[in-house]
Amino acid sequence: MMSRTELWLVRHGQTDWNVEGRYQGQADMPLNDIGNKQACDLAERLKGVHFSAIYSSDLKRAFTTAKILAGEKEVRVDPRLREIHQGEWEGQLFSVIRQRYANFFEIRRENPLESRPPGGESLKEVSERVSSCVNEIASRHPGERVLIVSHGLAIATLVATSRGLPLWEAFELIPNNAEPEIIFWPPELNGRGK
Repeated sequence: MMSRTELWLVRHGQTDWNVEGRYQGQADMPLNDIGNKQACDLAERLKGVHFSAIYSSDLKRAFTTAKILAGEKEVRVDPRLREIHQGEWEGQLFSVIRQRYANFFEIRRENPLESRPPGGESLKEVSERVSSCVNEIASRHPGERVLIVSHGLAIATLVATSRGLPLWEAFELIPNNAEPEIIFWPPELNGRGK
């Protein structure tokens, strides 16, 4: 029987767009000073924890966080670990988008899995992309502990899936910057989503 892989999922450190309340999506924003400090603080906290491998999104904010956490270890990059593509919304303020596209948020409430920003991805597509990557990682590291540095909603889809929750709940499960969320994969070996 296949053994579960222990995944430590870490959202990248803070960026200026996090502070300003802008949609980042796949725009390649760097960490700000606080984000760098968050990553360094987390690296200190994780000093005694052994990871068999470290994987990261290829976007700067995640990769920089991963490099700080990895120290001398190799960071394996996979673009499937990127954040949801927000299309035309990337770089825009949340407040402006909520006014300009008020009807979209109504549509999303009715169809949270398939709705998408103009030119962007749906929640279902993000989940399928990130899960396919994590399936491969887990099959390479059965029974091991692996660190993955990614993005808020991308991580939230994995958390929802691992807990056996409806995927639309991912919007409520977005972790804080540079705070680990520990799950076990594959989800079907988790019993009742525990």
